[in-house]
Amino acid sequence: MTDTRTLPPHVGDARRLEALREYDILDTPPEKGFDDIVELARLICSAPVALVSLVAGDRQWFKAKSGFASCETSLDKSICAHVLGAPDLLVIPDLSLDPRTRDNPLVTGEPSLRFYAGAPLEAVDGQRLGSL
Repeated sequence: MTDTRTLPPHVGDARRLEALREYDILDTPPEKGFDDIVELARLICSAPVALVSLVAGDRQWFKAKSGFASCETSLDKSICAHVLGAPDLLVIPDLSLDPRTRDNPLVTGEPSLRFYAGAPLEAVDGQRLGSL
């Protein structure tokens, strides 16, 4: 069972989840356009990982990924979910020091993530679906 106590309340918002369902994008095959975006983001930022992450009610799923093996994670491992409640771009200089992420298994264990920058991915109506 996923512990969602540290996640922003927007994760379970019914309107947001309905907007995500309407796009019918979860669990779809890879697409070159999305893959190119994460590769470009990874190169521009000199980052070891780049993702297009969509936050569902029970998991985060990666439409595109570079430098990260998993196709999805449980919400208790989601750093991207915090973008849903951020006013704009979310930058966390040291994940091990931030109270939202310091106990995250991806920070405390492998791959020992430290820095995070996420830009919200929004539906036409402004609902945040995930992050880049």
